[in-house]
Amino acid sequence: MKMNRRTLGKTGLQVSEIGFGAWGIGKSGWIGASDNESVEALNRAFDLGVNLVDTALAYGEGHSEKLVGQVRKQRSETIYVATKIPPKNRQWPARSRVPAEETFPAKYVIACTEQSLKNLGAETIDIQQFHVWSDEWVNHGDWLEAIQKLKQQGKVGAFGISINDYQPDNAIKLIETGVVDTVQVIYNIFEQAPEERLFPACERHSVGIIVRVALDEGGLTGKITPDTRFEEGDFRNRFFRDDRKQQVYEHVQRIVSDLDISLDQIAETALRYVLSHRAVSTVIPGMRSVRNVERNCQIGDGRGLSKHQVEKLKTHAWARNFYQ
Repeated sequence: MKMNRRTLGKTGLQVSEIGFGAWGIGKSGWIGASDNESVEALNRAFDLGVNLVDTALAYGEGHSEKLVGQVRKQRSETIYVATKIPPKNRQWPARSRVPAEETFPAKYVIACTEQSLKNLGAETIDIQQFHVWSDEWVNHGDWLEAIQKLKQQGKVGAFGISINDYQPDNAIKLIETGVVDTVQVIYNIFEQAPEERLFPACERHSVGIIVRVALDEGGLTGKITPDTRFEEGDFRNRFFRDDRKQQVYEHVQRIVSDLDISLDQIAETALRYVLSHRAVSTVIPGMRSVRNVERNCQIGDGRGLSKHQVEKLKTHAWARNFYQ
């Protein structure tokens, strides 16, 4: 199978429909992946046509970036890397009425970029993103001067943001200024709000869309049941706390019944739902094992769901925020 590619907005980059989400290999919040397994997963993904990796300086305090850089250096093909600058005040998500100077001052933006370049062993970061965003920062602070300087120096190719969890409209103002090249957003069968305003705005301004959490942190894999247990230290213990596993299980059972598919097909269906939207450039599921890589990469074949399936899935939107 050949991996299908899409244009990442006005960057012009041709990126694989399935990208590699590298949070899980940073050893920050996820349990169970050794560095050797992570390296094997990265190499297998590249073998199967993945050419975009999304990482961040905050993932294991640079550990994820270093692994990505290590593997990338050994490959002959072009592999694009998107990374992220953590907010200086370490507030995730960005809070209202906090000035830009406290989150992304120019000197800090430049220093973080230099550190990421060192971690990656690269001369250029293909897509440098802010790890949080608030539209209150448009036309405030000196962060844009830093980004423009880094672009002029060739240290950054494109500028993007990672939109706050479940706040897709909190980037519309920035998009309309024309200064942002890509946005990263939560979008899945449950979280369909980006379709309303964000996606049309991105299409109008040729902004590339990178979709994260397409599998709802595992909720849309069919593997979460009321009896599921996670290892100590795994962030999903909090994400799926109290009766949340039961809620997810019931919602997934309704999807399976409505579409008349098997439970084993839910993860593929979830990823294909995301890729069925024409505005989406790529989706970046976490892939900590070769098995995950091989299963997810099969879906990057250019085939979306049928119109009938998409329409049915529209009825399964579920507004909630399990990060809180």
